[in-house]
Order: sequence, then structure tokens, then C-alpha cells
Amino acid sequence: MDRGKGQALCDNLEIAALSMADVRRRRWNQAQSLHSNIQRGKADLRLPENMVKAAFVERLNRFAMLADVNGRRVLCHVANSGRLRELLSPANTLWLSAAPLPTNPKATKRKTTHDLRLVDVEGVLVSADARLPNHLLREAIESGRLPEFAGFDQVRSEVTHGDSRLDLLLTGGSSTCLVEAKSVTLVNPVGDERGERVALFPDAPTSRGRKHVLNLCNAVKEGYRAAVVFVVQRPDADVLVPNVASDPDFYEALVEANVHGVEIYAYRCRVSLKEVAITDRIPVRLDGLG
Repeated sequence: MDRGKGQALCDNLEIAALSMADVRRRRWNQAQSLHSNIQRGKADLRLPENMVKAAFVERLNRFAMLADVNGRRVLCHVANSGRLRELLSPANTLWLSAAPLPTNPKATKRKTTHDLRLVDVEGVLVSADARLPNHLLREAIESGRLPEFAGFDQVRSEVTHGDSRLDLLLTGGSSTCLVEAKSVTLVNPVGDERGERVALFPDAPTSRGRKHVLNLCNAVKEGYRAAVVFVVQRPDADVLVPNVASDPDFYEALVEANVHGVEIYAYRCRVSLKEVAITDRIPVRLDGLG
């Protein structure tokens, strides 16, 4: 579908709207509860209740797709700019949440009625929301579950360094660490020659990701501690490998960052219909065999 037709469909598609105002208010309150969990720094991220099953129909652009919910086509927000070809397939079951009721319906410009939350890929639940990793990482650090970041007692989100906006700034004692979190959803389930299930990042070229990594190199030269953290939003990965076939420039930047002292970590997640949480660290191989 070309951009013009996709935009026309976004503008004119009749969406099956929720008819009961109290149902929408309840879902709005659930979205606010999720935000409150993030603010309080709980050890996991609660997903909205009453998610609905859906089937993938068509991706319209980077941030919108059509899905089928019980025979009705709905316009859905995709909070992930990756290609997601292994996720957005008619063979997989999608889990959507209803869009929250806006505080000012007249002012909102939102056209999508649902958000993509999870995808069931052959029995493995995958979180598709690229907004979650920095929150998941912050919660895990604040709850003391990541020994790599022990000793940091203050965490700030969305900080500016140089010409980049990075996910986290950690401070504790005399130490300061800049952290950039990357969302990973692509895993080769077959396994490589070592029998390991390989998580790959990125699944599409990311000039922004390369820029962030090089910014962290500069931060190390300035005396900061810096880290790139890959959050694999699924439980079935054994190792993370840069996807050199998808973006060789990002791979080269990551190798350069490693040489200059930028720390590189990867963690996998537990994903259920109720919550997403970081569980444990997995190795990172910088051999570029992805």
C-alpha cells in the first residue's frame, strides 16, 4: 500500500468504537495505573487488563497497522519503528489494549483505537512495545536486581548529553553513568552452530541508534561511565549478537564503543499477559555473525 492510500485509510476507516463510556473510563484508569507503576519503580510493568486477541491484517506505516478483532478491523498504534516481520504475521496471535480515553477528547488527534502490546510467536509471548525497555531497566536498577549497576541510588530518565537524548543518567557517590536502552524482539528460534538461540539487533537500519552509541563513546572520553543495554523483550534468547547484515554501520559503532570502554549488556525478560519484567543477563557476542 502506498503512503497516500495508507493515510486515506487511516483518515477514513470506520473504527469499531467502544459504546460504553464507563468501559472506556475504566481502561483509561488502567493506563494511568500502568504509568503509576512506572513512577513508583515496581519490579515489573503491569500490562493493561482486558487485552483482546487479534489477527494481523496489514501494516500501514511505521506506527500504524490494521488488525482483526472478532471480525472487525481496528486501527492500531505500533510503538515500535522496527520492521517486526517475525512478529507482524497472520500466523501469530496479537494482544491489543484499548486506547485510553483522552482527558480532552476535542483536543486529541489520535486516530488509532488500540495499542499493540504482545505477540504470541509459536507459544512464546513477545513484548512489542519499544517504549518499555527504559522503564524496565530503570525499575530493575532501582530495585537492586542488576549487580552491574549496584551503587547508583539516583536515576533520571531522558537526559541530554551532547546532541543526543539518552535514556538514563545514574548517579551514586562520585560515580555517574549514562545508559542507552535498546529494545530487542528478533530471535532466531532455530539456534546457531553453537545451539544457541540468538537475539539480533537491529532488525532495520538505525542511524539514531548509531548516533547514541557514538555519543556514549564521547561520554567515556569525558570521564563518564557509559553503557548500552539491550533489553530482549522475550524469554527465549540465549545470547545477543549485533545484526551486522541489517546495519553494518551500527555494528561498527558498537565495536568502536566497546574498544573505548563503553559497557555492553543484554538482559532477557519474562513476558506474560499480566506483566513484563527483566529476569537475567545473557552474553553479548561482538563477532557480527548475525
